[in-house]
Amino acid sequence: MGQMDAGMKNEMFREEEMDDDDESPSERQIVVGICAMTKKSKSKPMTQILERLCKFDYIDVVIFPEEVILEEPVEKWPLCDCLISFHSKGFPLDKAVEYAKLRNPLLINDLNMQYFIQDRREVYRILQEEGIDLPRYAVLNRDPDNPEECNLVEGEDQVEVNGEVFHKPFVEKPVCAEDHNVYIYYPTSAGGGSQRLFRKIGSRSSVYSPESSVRKTGSYIYEEFMPTDGTDVKVYTVGPDYAHAEARKSPALDGKVERDSEGKEIRYPVMLTAMEKLVARKVCLAFKQTVCGFDLLRANGHSFVCDVNGFSFVKNSMKYYDDCAKVLGNMVMRELAPQLHIPWSIPMEAEDIPIVPTTSGTMMELRCVIAIIRHGDRTPKQKMKMEVRHPLFFELFEKYGGYKTGKLKLKKPKQLQEVLDIARLLLVELGQHTDCEIEEKKSKLEQLKTVLEMYGHFSGINRKVQLTYLRNGKPKASSEEEDSKKDGPSLLLVLKWGGELTPAGRVQAEELGRAFRCMYPGGQGDYAGFPGCGLLRLHSTYRHDLKIYASDEGRVQMTAAAFAKGLLALEGELTPILVQMVKSANMNGLLDSDSDSLTDCQQKVKARLHEIMQKDQDFTEQDYQKLAPTGSPSLVNSMKVIENPVKTCDKVYALIQSLTSQIRKRLEDPKSADLQLYHSETLELMLQRWSKLERDFRMKNGRYDISKIPDIYDCIKYDLQHNASLDLEDTRELFRLSRALADIVIPQEYGINRAEKLDIAQAYCVPLMKKIQLDLQRTHEDEAVNKLHPLYSRGVMSPGRHVRTRLYFTSESHVHSLLSIFRYGGLLNEEKDQQWKQAMDYLSAVTELNYMTQIVIMLYEDNNKDPSSEERFHVELHFSPGVKGCEDEETIPLGFGFRPASSENEDKKPNQGSLEDLSQDEPDQALQVSDPINIQRRSPMIRNRKTGSMEVLSETSPTHSAKGCTSHRLFISCSRQSPEIKPASGLGFEGCSMVPSIYPLETLHNSLSLKQVDEFLNSVCESNSEVQAKTMKALSGLFASQSQISLYSPQQPLSSSGSEASLRPPGQPLWHGSIPSSAVSSAGPSSPITESSGLNFSFSE
Repeated sequence: MGQMDAGMKNEMFREEEMDDDDESPSERQIVVGICAMTKKSKSKPMTQILERLCKFDYIDVVIFPEEVILEEPVEKWPLCDCLISFHSKGFPLDKAVEYAKLRNPLLINDLNMQYFIQDRREVYRILQEEGIDLPRYAVLNRDPDNPEECNLVEGEDQVEVNGEVFHKPFVEKPVCAEDHNVYIYYPTSAGGGSQRLFRKIGSRSSVYSPESSVRKTGSYIYEEFMPTDGTDVKVYTVGPDYAHAEARKSPALDGKVERDSEGKEIRYPVMLTAMEKLVARKVCLAFKQTVCGFDLLRANGHSFVCDVNGFSFVKNSMKYYDDCAKVLGNMVMRELAPQLHIPWSIPMEAEDIPIVPTTSGTMMELRCVIAIIRHGDRTPKQKMKMEVRHPLFFELFEKYGGYKTGKLKLKKPKQLQEVLDIARLLLVELGQHTDCEIEEKKSKLEQLKTVLEMYGHFSGINRKVQLTYLRNGKPKASSEEEDSKKDGPSLLLVLKWGGELTPAGRVQAEELGRAFRCMYPGGQGDYAGFPGCGLLRLHSTYRHDLKIYASDEGRVQMTAAAFAKGLLALEGELTPILVQMVKSANMNGLLDSDSDSLTDCQQKVKARLHEIMQKDQDFTEQDYQKLAPTGSPSLVNSMKVIENPVKTCDKVYALIQSLTSQIRKRLEDPKSADLQLYHSETLELMLQRWSKLERDFRMKNGRYDISKIPDIYDCIKYDLQHNASLDLEDTRELFRLSRALADIVIPQEYGINRAEKLDIAQAYCVPLMKKIQLDLQRTHEDEAVNKLHPLYSRGVMSPGRHVRTRLYFTSESHVHSLLSIFRYGGLLNEEKDQQWKQAMDYLSAVTELNYMTQIVIMLYEDNNKDPSSEERFHVELHFSPGVKGCEDEETIPLGFGFRPASSENEDKKPNQGSLEDLSQDEPDQALQVSDPINIQRRSPMIRNRKTGSMEVLSETSPTHSAKGCTSHRLFISCSRQSPEIKPASGLGFEGCSMVPSIYPLETLHNSLSLKQVDEFLNSVCESNSEVQAKTMKALSGLFASQSQISLYSPQQPLSSSGSEASLRPPGQPLWHGSIPSSAVSSAGPSSPITESSGLNFSFSE
């Protein structure tokens, strides 16, 4: 055993095959004693953690039997080197203290401090001495013999304790911490009475009582009631550098304990801010409790500690069990191994600091990951427009402030209900008239009513109504309406529905989140048998600063939540994750775009596009020039498929007619009349969807409305994937033709030639580009102070060293625009840069930016280079076109695989826990399709060593097994460039056989300098004056929305390039005092609750 090689020793747990080695009797084991009541020492969390702790080679665990603890003298208690002992009801703490004096073991939790923890007065005193924020409080001590004598004056809506006044609502807590009968008293204005909290009984943790006067016997602490958002945060430390936090519904809310399907109390994932982490450290050290639970209240942007519970474990979190055992085991070994002469070296916490080998053979540290991701698979988006003139609509428009901007969005249930009421009323009125013009209106009103009544209840996530004021009525009609005969103002009502994230979309997002972990190095501890635990460890040891932003559309927000669930290995429903983790970035145009307010350039482009697509003749050479001036292969191929646009549209129209008649036939057939389609759609609804397209696609004048092509493609793509079981005829042909049309119309709506593409892209993306620029800059600026070499800063509290991750979830328009900016904005010259030329060729062959398309920017830092040199920071750009389409296998362009710089010199130092250490990279050469092996292993999802996990479907590439190591790959079905290897049938995710897999990331460039990227972003953002104004508006609006103001002025502006100056509203000095208050807080993940805005352009981002 002694001569184990170092590699083995550094393992957290021994590999299985070592377990049956015979121990040599001379080895001294470290004995860890567990001295607590049986209920605690045999509890599930304790059992889980001890099982893991026993896997340390030199640690044995002894549990003291409860009868021994209660009845035997301490001299007869078992011996141990390290004692985990803690008080709970009925535990003889005095004997434990006596035992510790006698045997002097290493104490994980100090025993004397546990007397203090039983008294809330002492807890508050210690917290105050440590300078930890707690609610304003006063102590009322009563002498049990004459309770009348005390400093308490009670008024109707307040109490005065020792001269200090507490207005209701206030909290009354017994001084004994074991007594859980905490009362909250409400003011008369809110109805008076009190809420009585108690230890959970079944599904209740509190009950309302009409009693309004305080208790008259016993000693209490009175404190201010903190207005949280209805959640309490529970923090669990394991030593001063590790804490796990989760929120649960506050028992004061309604006293109903939320339970999941398995009957466990629902806990929400929480990220602590840098300040809160410091509090966790202080609490752990002040009370001398390594394992310690305490409660945080988050109110008004501050965090207050309101209770310290001493020894407690997180329940039902495998990840916590792993981490806890690991931290405790290392702590015991670090303290005791030297004294007992056990050959144990402190494991280099390699996964704490994300270090990867790079091209030049130096070590580079991952500092920042920025990803822009399109939402997942959704139901088809649908919309209906109608012009309305009824006074009731104008009243509604005025009521919600529509006249301020001339536009109004209604999404709230109450607002939608009002629209529905108007529709019902008008339909009743119309029932009495029969005028032909009203008839036209009537069908629209009926549709409005049907859609609003669709789910039996409102949820703003799936429907919205937009109203736009038209001064002179609607301009001459589109396909849908006849000429309106009336003059005078009217409102254009646009109803949008559909477009919800499907179950398949949720699975895609969660899977991608899981795979995304593998981009982070570390995790070779491999302690839970799944890949990417490097990221999870980074995250829970506070070294991961993560913020997730999403636009305000339901499907985008849900995608972000599902992704977060996969990324951070969270449990449970999406709603709590969404509430706690995802910031909505809708207030500043960062990720949303008013699709209705198109730029002039877009209008012109659309008009040209329509004109070219309306010609009833084969495309001429001239048309190719007009429509595909960039010569992009994906466009040219689609144009070849189409040949004559009008004839193709005729075919599409005929196919839609055939489709609707097939659905009608099915509807008449009693067998299939109530058939359930995917996502609880009915045949009836499917027919509505298609017949609306049939009506709208061919206009009254016989020409085609080209703008409906994306919708047709959208619908057929959806039905082919999800409703294939209907076996409708000719759907494949409709898919093929509409796809060819869509592959032209969709990308070209974002501009036909380079100049237009850039112009339109800037209109969408400048705020986002600015934000990305700040993300990249901020990363290295707040670190300049921290000059310690990361490996030596172990043990130093270094909240500075972390990886920053910023995820932006958005819709197709932003992804198209952002890609256009990288392609046409002049980042690199493809004549001079071979790698970039290959990337551009690859991108121009990609036909569609499907659901879950990703653009990923990674920033590395080389600590050995001079901080001012260009080589210190290194940027990589990666891209994936998202989900595979229905029939992509043959047509897909070949990229050159995922080549982070770190994979190119594996002979230097392959074992740094980077996920790339297995991929030897040949010099880039165009890879032939006939060489599938070569490509198969180029994927971001490579990992080594044992794969004890469901997620990893292993696929071995022959080249590697020869070298004696195997490369595995997540999502076997991603083996995309090799049609020969078909994924085993039915291997869908989680039993959804219909969830298509996602393309792995392709590297566009892996050796950009930060300076290049920064200058590029500057030039792109500044070259567009109209947009500049828009960004200014967004940013100044955003600063105005900050509630508090802080005049914190930094020593130097953030960037030397002057980009900051360009962000400020004209006529204001650079640091004009409207920098948000949270700016001053130190870096680190911030909770969505404490930070109101997505875009603090000062320091907190």
